[in-house]
Amino acid sequence: MPRAGAQMRRKGLLFGVGALVVLLLFGLGVWQVQRLAWKTALIARVEQGLSAAPVAAPGPESWSGLAFDMDEYRRITVTGRYLPSADVLVQAVTTRGPGFWVMTPFKADAGFTLFINRGFIPADRREPADRPVPQDTQSLTGLLRLTQPNGAFLRSNDPAAGRWFSRDTAAMGDALGIGAVAPYFLDADRAPDGDTLPIGGLTVVTFPNNHLSYAITWFVMAGGLAFLLWRVRRHAD
Repeated sequence: MPRAGAQMRRKGLLFGVGALVVLLLFGLGVWQVQRLAWKTALIARVEQGLSAAPVAAPGPESWSGLAFDMDEYRRITVTGRYLPSADVLVQAVTTRGPGFWVMTPFKADAGFTLFINRGFIPADRREPADRPVPQDTQSLTGLLRLTQPNGAFLRSNDPAAGRWFSRDTAAMGDALGIGAVAPYFLDADRAPDGDTLPIGGLTVVTFPNNHLSYAITWFVMAGGLAFLLWRVRRHAD
């Protein structure tokens, strides 16, 4: 009898663990459904924003409220002049191969400073002469991209060595000694003259949306395990 009781307790424990796994798998399915709703709304918002007329670049009074879901990839415009400062070259991989994004500080007529991603240059065209900075007043249009702090995956920015892997606007501003800058940058449109360096407009705006298939997978696994537990329990009874 004691041995039979121990076996029953082990079976009960295994059944309880199995039930918890079912709940976990079901919860993961629900989470993916929620992610599906979020991603679908995000894609719709971005697609609408890409086709909308550009709005004025947000000033300091709006910076604290900027959020990825609402502001990333909005089309914006700004008028002002590039600052007489060095560019920051950020490593990039594009449809044209590896190279650098050219990030240049810009003083808006509205009084604030932001970085402009002027575009892409190949790795063998990084001399300043290859990417002259316009000296006159510029009216620029492009995508609002939020700052990218702390570097890229497994690669931290090294400002002292001039090695940049993400477009961290605050860190770039500190490295150039230009003071406070916007927590976003303007990803410039491609210039009318096409292939003049830097080449703008190379940002690929696409969002994978596999959450429905993930949700179905989790729900099927939860249902399969629940059915198996039911069969085992029925057989035990």
